[in-house]
Amino acid sequence: MNLQQLRYVYEVARHGYNVSDAADALFTSQPGVSKQIRLLEDELGVEVFARHGKRLVGLTDPGRQVLSIAERVLRDVDNLRQVGDEFSNEASGRLSIATTHTQARYVLPSVVAAFVQRYPAVKLELHQGSPRQVCDMVLSGEADIAIATEAIAEYNELVMLPCYQWNRCVIAPKKHPILNARPLTLEEIAKWPVITYDSAFTGRSQINKAFVGRGLKPKVVLTAIDSDVIKTYVAMGLGVGILAAMAYDSNADTQIGMLDASHLFESSTTRIGILRNAWLRGYVYAFIELFAPHLSKRMVEAAIAGGGSDPGL
Repeated sequence: MNLQQLRYVYEVARHGYNVSDAADALFTSQPGVSKQIRLLEDELGVEVFARHGKRLVGLTDPGRQVLSIAERVLRDVDNLRQVGDEFSNEASGRLSIATTHTQARYVLPSVVAAFVQRYPAVKLELHQGSPRQVCDMVLSGEADIAIATEAIAEYNELVMLPCYQWNRCVIAPKKHPILNARPLTLEEIAKWPVITYDSAFTGRSQINKAFVGRGLKPKVVLTAIDSDVIKTYVAMGLGVGILAAMAYDSNADTQIGMLDASHLFESSTTRIGILRNAWLRGYVYAFIELFAPHLSKRMVEAAIAGGGSDPGL
């Protein structure tokens, strides 16, 4: 048994049991991958993959356990490499962050600027996607940390670190009647066509919950994954928008007005997601603390290791 065989098992499973695709990703041949998997199965005395003819179609029951162990071993090997990198070159490397559009556009710029100034030799990568996509990027190793509001809590493989709470506002063209509503109510919002986030994004579940709780069904005419898109169509007069408050800028958004709606919806919590038992370079801890100052290195280490208390907000 060797690490190469475990890596082959992992890549084949990751590529939907397509041995050719796994071989391409590993820069090797399909027969070589198949042979090494067979050798591992012979040594273990069990079949890792279920087969239909010559095709791999899934994992056997013992194969699921083998894959779980292989993932853990490969992750630990990667952690060992990072330990060496950490002490041989503390201030250079790569940091890959997976996040949603709202975080990337409205929250992260100042954090990224401060980080780049402190660690100019670190290559920073920013990947955008839905909350589930950014979590999957961390699970696959494509990203080091995920930053999102939704979905992170659904992944047991990720440690959740609460960063900050936020709420929503209602936006409309400057002369729209809703901007005169005092107080703003859900009933008033429900009178108008609504433009807001896609159901998988930016705390949409809290919006739905509020309306359902009042027995209301708003007329949602357009949904988007991008706050800027919502603002564009609101400015065109297609409806009133329900927006993350952080995404409204009175200096830049001159065509639309805003009313605070935090009294109408439950607040949402943006979290960082990190693989359990991951080894993080020193500059990763620094980035996390820049983003959420209450998350000290000691707190993050305790959370990753499975000890300590919830760092809270």
